Amino acid sequence: MKILVTGGGGFLGQALCCGLVERGHEVASFNRGHYRALDAIGVRQVAGDLADREAVMAAFAGGFDAVFHNAAKAGAWGSHASYHAANVVGTQNVLDACRAHGIGKLIHTSTPSVTHRATHPVEGGTAESVPYGENFQAPYATTKTIAEKAVLAANDAGLATVALRPRLIWGPGDAQILPRLVERAKAGRLRFVGDGNNLIDTTYIGNAAQAHFDAFDHLAPGAACAGKAYFISNGDPRSTRETVNMLLQAAGAPLVDKTIPFAAAYAIGMLCEGLWRVLPLQGEPPMTRFLAEQLSTTHWYSMAPATRDFGYVPKFSVAEGLERLRASFHR
Repeated sequence: MKILVTGGGGFLGQALCCGLVERGHEVASFNRGHYRALDAIGVRQVAGDLADREAVMAAFAGGFDAVFHNAAKAGAWGSHASYHAANVVGTQNVLDACRAHGIGKLIHTSTPSVTHRATHPVEGGTAESVPYGENFQAPYATTKTIAEKAVLAANDAGLATVALRPRLIWGPGDAQILPRLVERAKAGRLRFVGDGNNLIDTTYIGNAAQAHFDAFDHLAPGAACAGKAYFISNGDPRSTRETVNMLLQAAGAPLVDKTIPFAAAYAIGMLCEGLWRVLPLQGEPPMTRFLAEQLSTTHWYSMAPATRDFGYVPKFSVAEGLERLRASFHR
């Protein structure tokens, strides 16, 4: 099949492209940049911005059978306008392009952040039992919620859609989360918000990609997964303390034990947000209210719906993922 991946140059995007090529599909990627790693596996790259409707329409005109809409503006900081352009306008452009060119399948990469509700814990929740969040303290969660709702509402006999919410993706090739953890741990600036004993789900990169492939294989008009959202993880929740330290250990970085009370982290986050807006300062603030809430709250989910509706079973255990991550630092 001919498949288009948006954001194919990113962490998950490259895993999707690589896996699809290995499965014998003809793959193209719509990116803002150009990636030699995609050239190396024979993925055709089309440059463009999701917010540019004409560019999206042109890129989707290649006779594709399916789209993996993985591109998004992520992170905990930035203007609402920038997030809205990429995540809301961009997703609507993707939906319109699928319609215009008769593309029948859309697998959308969403996020558990669409259900974020301050410090309200989630224990074994599913998309059916956990409602969408409200009063978000971050434009990422706000705009990804709008995008996911649009994708699910678009599901019909002509375009089958599904939204996957992988939680905290990690593994070899991560250029975002782990490098920041390592940098802060080495500088002695890493703290657990609260006691660090809150349970959280994470997703090894191979499992995140596998979930997308499983959903793709089962997705069709009227399928059990069509028009629905699913949490995705390793299905092995662990404390934030254990999770962070096992990743740091795999990377050969110092382990962390220091903590900061939630109230203090939240106040620092509010102060940082104000300073970054008023001055304004470059880069992302070290703490935000949204981050303080996320880092201190229990969030883990049931994989039963994903297993039931499209056969998702994590292929890699946490131990196997850690071994692969550790090996990647010694190549």
